[in-house]
Amino acid sequence: MAVSNQTLVTEFILQGFSETPPLQLALFCIFFFLYIMALTGNALIVVAIGLDSGLHTPMYFFLANLAILDIGCTTTVLPKLLENLANKKSISYAGCMTQLYFLDWFLGSELLLFTAMAYDRYVAICHPLHYTTMMSRMVSILLAGSVWAVSAINSSVHTGLMIQLTFCGPNQIKHFLCEIPSLLLLSCTSIYLNHIMAVIADIYLGVINFMLTVVSYGFIISSILKIRTTEGKKKAFSTCSSHLIVVTIYYTTIIYTYILPGSGTSMDNGKVVALLYTTISPALNPLIYTLRNKDFITALKKMFPFIK
Repeated sequence: MAVSNQTLVTEFILQGFSETPPLQLALFCIFFFLYIMALTGNALIVVAIGLDSGLHTPMYFFLANLAILDIGCTTTVLPKLLENLANKKSISYAGCMTQLYFLDWFLGSELLLFTAMAYDRYVAICHPLHYTTMMSRMVSILLAGSVWAVSAINSSVHTGLMIQLTFCGPNQIKHFLCEIPSLLLLSCTSIYLNHIMAVIADIYLGVINFMLTVVSYGFIISSILKIRTTEGKKKAFSTCSSHLIVVTIYYTTIIYTYILPGSGTSMDNGKVVALLYTTISPALNPLIYTLRNKDFITALKKMFPFIK
């Protein structure tokens, strides 16, 4: 298709959720509350782990990285969503590509980090005597650094390929954010290479990492079942149950959005699912990871003596 005589898109229009003012106001209040909740909860995790020497272990180091990723993910999406609900529905081309880059970076990093966290729990439960050597400070830093670096490269590739596309109208994104599946629908040039790279990323970030996580938990559960005492089983399972809950929720939503984009599901359902991994999950993760964690609650009491 020739596009030289057509007007190129300089901004996109995000469809958002509702055009009804009362409903928009209600959604604005809900999402604003979730944003503050996500920022506060994850910031507390980072500060508590940073200040309390008792939490300077690989498990909490990875948890701090997850909290930073959750802050980044929700900050990439929610401010623009709140603007959308305040009737500013446009987003510039540069702004859309920037949001795409950081969202892809943070989401990819979380998938890789879940695998690193599963490996950490595998070593702690299946090889407790070798834990300090197998999960040394240097190993933990290398794993976390690799998570951030690999995902940054992946995001750079996808964003670079997206920038190479031509958008000449329509410019209506049927979503509340800029992400790969929604943007590819608007391109008026070939998206073949984008699809190929998206499939490769889905296989690596989604399928392979999911399988590694499942295998790790297979060994973990097998080791827990071999523990003779009920108290020992409960203690071992409590160290990984929170992570398992978060991983299950996260992978379900990511697979729905990126691996099964053509499964016949409605766009509205896609928006709801996207809310789960960009808004709900970052807000709930601090609660899931800390409510039953005695070490973290003790650290919070040190920071805030008035907490009972």
